This record gives sequence, structure tokens and C-alpha cells, in this order.
Amino acid sequence: MIKEGFLTETPFTEDSYDTPENFPRSIWEYFCLGSRLSFYLRNFYVFYDSGKLSRTGNFDLQGIADHALENMRITESCGGRIHVRGLNNLSKFKEPAVIVANHMSLLETACLDALILPRKDFCFVIKRSLFDVPYFGDIMRHMDCIAVDRVNPRDDFKIVMEEGKKRLDAGRSVLIFPQHTRSEVFDPDGFNSIGVKLAKQAAAPIIPLALRTDFLANGKWIKDLGPIRRKNPVWFKFGEPIMKVEGTGKAEHNQIIEFIAENVKAWGGKVKEK
Repeated sequence: MIKEGFLTETPFTEDSYDTPENFPRSIWEYFCLGSRLSFYLRNFYVFYDSGKLSRTGNFDLQGIADHALENMRITESCGGRIHVRGLNNLSKFKEPAVIVANHMSLLETACLDALILPRKDFCFVIKRSLFDVPYFGDIMRHMDCIAVDRVNPRDDFKIVMEEGKKRLDAGRSVLIFPQHTRSEVFDPDGFNSIGVKLAKQAAAPIIPLALRTDFLANGKWIKDLGPIRRKNPVWFKFGEPIMKVEGTGKAEHNQIIEFIAENVKAWGGKVKEK
């Protein structure tokens, strides 16, 4: 079992973080005339390097966190303003947790290791097809992520319950996005309760995570190659832990939805009204 605080090098030692006002823009921004090319060239290189290290097995947790931090710095050097709140909520207990978050873009999977790994070891629940993406799939396999097909909800539920409990019993937290697909609009009706059900079955705490990452938009033709929206701030906020799921878990599920919706609205994001 990985102990809390096992990473020796991290800039995120406080409860919050904000990109400095005068964060330097990359020279690549000038070479690429401020286009999305500046972001994607450098971001893809980080995935390539991470995948290459994953294939050799020489990619420890410190290395994973460091590469995710590089993705954050790339975002900031392209004009992104990152704001993080509630990091200390990850450290309020030693046990692994189920982290339940909304899902907007690839930016969260690129950056969250830098924020979470210094405090808790964890893995993602992801689409199985992502395992086939060159280099990115190598990273996900190396992290022992849980793969679901998102075709048959019953099969996916069984996989998450079985594999999620194995990870939690082994001392690893599980981060799950309970949406059918990533979306810039948070839809409470499309946010299922699988994370709460996993936490109840494994008797694990829940940490809600609200995020806004539409700085990186979904592409019209190629979803993973959308435009960069420099005016959109990037937000990550970890909520107060829910230490125990009572009864059916409906109250806890609604609490998570309210937490995400309230924060996305406060940050100027979009929430689908019922």
C-alpha cells in the first residue's frame, strides 16, 4: 500500500493554487502565432515520453506526477489560468477513496495526477478504447486503470464494482467520471450514481471533485483536437469528504451533484437545468 505523502517533490503543498499573474508565455506561442499547435505539440510530446517510459516499466509515481505537472505548465504557458481548491480534503484520512468528478475535456486526465498523487495513489476508470491509443494507452495500462466499454451499462457496472473494490482493498483510490461522455455542459440527469454505489460496496469515503476545463474545447471533427480557449479559466475543487454512504446513497449522490453544479455555475460554466 502506498502511504500518504509518498511523493517528495510537489509544488502543491497548500490547500489551494493559482497560476501567477505574470506566468511567462512560451516561445512556442510566438513560433506558432498563438495557435492551438503550440499546446498540442508539447502536450503530445509529454504523452509520448510518458508512454515510452510506461512501456519500459521505468515510470514511477513521482515520474507520473512530474509529467502531469508539465502538462499543467504547458497549459499555463499558453495563457491558461489554473485555480485549485480543497487539496487538503485529500489528506483528511489515510484510507483510499472514491473520487467522483464531472468530465469536460482531456485536460483533467492530463493534469490530475500532479494534484492527487502527492496525497493519494489512484487510478482512473476510462473507456476501454483509450487503451488502444498509442502511448496514452501504455500510460493507462501502467497505472492499472479500470476499463469499461460504455456499451452495456450492466457489464460496466459489474466491472467497476469488482475491479474498483480490488483497487480500494489494495489501498488505491479510484477516480470515476459518472457520465456517458465528456461534455462542456454539466447535466445532472446524465450523471449516474455508480461512484456512490462503489463507495458503499467497498465501505470507502467519497471525495467530490468539481472541475471546469473547457479551456480545452472538444473538436468539431476530431474530438481530441479542439480549439484552445484562453479566456476560459481552469478550475479544480475537491470537496469535503463523505465518510460513509448511508442507505441507498441517494442523499450522497444528490450532494455530489449539487456540489459540482454550484461550483461550475460559480466559475461561469454551463449547467443543464432540469
